Amino acid sequence: MVYLSIFTFPNDEMEFDFFLKVKRTCYDVFYPFRVLSRHNFERIDFEPITILYGGNGSGKSTALNVIAEKTGINRDSIYNKSNFYSDYTNMCGMHLEADIPENSRIITSDDVFDYMLNVRNLNEGIDQKRDKLFEEYLDAKYSQFQMKSLSDYELLKTVNMARSKTQSRFVRKKLMSNVREYSNGESAFLYFTEKITDNGLYILDEPENSLAPKRQMELMKFIEDAARFWNCQFIISTHSPFLLALRGAKIYDLDENPVDVKRWTKLENVQTYYEFFKRYEEDFSKIPD
Repeated sequence: MVYLSIFTFPNDEMEFDFFLKVKRTCYDVFYPFRVLSRHNFERIDFEPITILYGGNGSGKSTALNVIAEKTGINRDSIYNKSNFYSDYTNMCGMHLEADIPENSRIITSDDVFDYMLNVRNLNEGIDQKRDKLFEEYLDAKYSQFQMKSLSDYELLKTVNMARSKTQSRFVRKKLMSNVREYSNGESAFLYFTEKITDNGLYILDEPENSLAPKRQMELMKFIEDAARFWNCQFIISTHSPFLLALRGAKIYDLDENPVDVKRWTKLENVQTYYEFFKRYEEDFSKIPD
């Protein structure tokens, strides 16, 4: 599925005309101007899965955030915009094949990190409360309690529960359902599978962060299935060879000037991995079964 079919960025000439018109000489930085135009990156023609590849500083994240801002899709984490951000996005253009669904969103590394931190804090809070409930159970079970007024009613229920249940049943009854504490990689993968639903445009900024290779391959399969069967469109920035190998993906190489479309096997990052493992191919053949 393709919702967003074309997106255009200001070229050198458009940016030059803009600078002639503004007289805000107090600014030294005009971000996001002069980032994408350095590589003559002026237009993206999208497929159901489109990937932006390039080294640090190539403009991948800038392009994704500009697209997210222009399309107005949801984001969780706050994004710090420059003074010229609105000027830049107003100069961008886009063509839609269909209305962008409301559940569409951009997912950044900050979103995933915040989610993992929230899960960890929640689990720590549960652990602390669990310890207090263990103490409450023992105090209630072996107390010499006598109800003296209605104000003691809740305490009476606690005592009766402690005397009628085992310690573990008592704690489970009084404690909210435990949140399973996943590893960082499991939590990150869970975040993607929870946020990505059917019929949506999803912009993913380096989703491989916090994911081990096996999890990256699981995310790769999840994205392929979502694009193929569930009417999802993906725009992704990545260095991961696993995600670069996404079936049917159109890849823009932002390390080229001008930016060029390439097969994933021709990208420098992938070639580096390939050459490394070829060099040690014999070592792999010696690994016992």
